[in-house]
Amino acid sequence: MKVKPKKHLGQHFLRDLSIAEDIAKSLTGHGQYSEVLEIGPGMGVLTDFLILEQKRLSVIEIDKESVVYLHKKYDAEKLNIIEGDFLRLALDQLYSQPFALIGNFPYNISSQIFFKVLDYKNLIPEVVCMLQKEVAERICSPAGSRDYGILSVLLQAYYKTEYLFTVEPHVFEPPPKVRSGVIRVTRNEVQKLDCDEVLFKSVIKMAFNMRRKTLRNALKALNLPDTVMSQKIFDQRAEQLDVKDFIFLTNLTAANRTGQVLQGD
Repeated sequence: MKVKPKKHLGQHFLRDLSIAEDIAKSLTGHGQYSEVLEIGPGMGVLTDFLILEQKRLSVIEIDKESVVYLHKKYDAEKLNIIEGDFLRLALDQLYSQPFALIGNFPYNISSQIFFKVLDYKNLIPEVVCMLQKEVAERICSPAGSRDYGILSVLLQAYYKTEYLFTVEPHVFEPPPKVRSGVIRVTRNEVQKLDCDEVLFKSVIKMAFNMRRKTLRNALKALNLPDTVMSQKIFDQRAEQLDVKDFIFLTNLTAANRTGQVLQGD
């Protein structure tokens, strides 16, 4: 039995076993976590290597055909198979202890997966994944890079991000039209930012929505006093600010708001 990749699910099945093994080995915390959860195992190419390392391994798969295949391939005592959509999964109801996340993430929802990781950052100390190279580079880009964006800042506020290696299209079935990148993100020691975290997210989104403009123009809707807007930080563009700069900007905004509502409040 062979599962047919489905375009509407963004499925591209990895065929190169050495790459699958490299991805599995990139998870640094084998044995340290209560469990590892793999997103979108497909036919289990990555699962085969993970199951050798983990005492408790779960996979979540939305494709019914893949779920049937996985049940036939693996012993239920060795692998917990969850049929469903990761984006709809209540992780805090499923896990009470920290767990790691791994997988060949569908390109069309990879950013959404990471926004969910941020919502459960205290439950997820490590993520290893393969995703579209452009997104992988964006997540790991430092301030000042043209690839640096909203997800870069938000993830780097709570995680160390590492770009590990590039994967070419020909090792997939079917081959995607873009190259892939494998990254690792590991939780840093920051438990809470030294600012209003909801406002922090809103300010970042507003700043990057007009990334080509200076912050003075991008954040004009905040209606901050001229004495505040005259500060040098507002001469810069969003991509020039690191996490500490955005924390400073968030606190500056919080101290000088005039009652307006920001997106995300």
